[in-house]
Amino acid sequence: MHLDVLDLRNFYYRTGLGRAAQRAIREQVAYLWPAAKNETVVGFGFAVPLLRPFLPEAERVIALMPGQQGVMPWPNAQPNLSVLCEETLWPLQTGLADKLILLHGLETSENPSRLMDESQRVLVPGGRALFIVPNRAGLWARRDITPFGFGRPYSQTQLETQLERHGFEVTRHAAALFQPPSDKRFWLKTGGFWERTGRRLSMRFAGGVLIVEATKRVKAPTNGLKERVRKPLRVLEGLTQPEPKPV
Repeated sequence: MHLDVLDLRNFYYRTGLGRAAQRAIREQVAYLWPAAKNETVVGFGFAVPLLRPFLPEAERVIALMPGQQGVMPWPNAQPNLSVLCEETLWPLQTGLADKLILLHGLETSENPSRLMDESQRVLVPGGRALFIVPNRAGLWARRDITPFGFGRPYSQTQLETQLERHGFEVTRHAAALFQPPSDKRFWLKTGGFWERTGRRLSMRFAGGVLIVEATKRVKAPTNGLKERVRKPLRVLEGLTQPEPKPV
């Protein structure tokens, strides 16, 4: 079940814990994708906290929000780039997106398999996607005071296996939200320290979210010769014994 867009907006933009979560995840996205010059960047779910850094240089940025969640105008005080859409039927042509970010989209989806297929469809061949989901082994998935406590958390193996089944090739992975999911002043002030320490010590188990980068697998071209030769050509048969010369 998708969360309401107003609850997501209030968490990320009006609470200290939400702003800390936004900053921690965005730092990892910027590390993986430092640039998107002249590219089309698409977000699905509630990815707008991560899309803003791409606005200055990307050719276009599109924020897709599922109907079950609702939509809000974005970015603030600029022409609107957010679109309300069906969860598994996006109003985008095939092969449009160079980069795709899913945040609060996969774990709350009613049909995650079809959602992965739609993600694969809109990417250009070799296009890259970031799937950001609650970590099954992390603390954030165990508390419902944040959006990461809702939906279906994943282990890294579970997520990567599903991606490979749907035509993706996993290339890199990261994690974020190593600070505890607490709005206590001490944890918020020391959040940067916990993020830096967590990335050095454990990129898989302690983080509140998993970030998996995957590329759209490109099928090898075929030349139409599908049938293989079942019997080798014996072009030298009969040459082992010399034939007698005619008299």
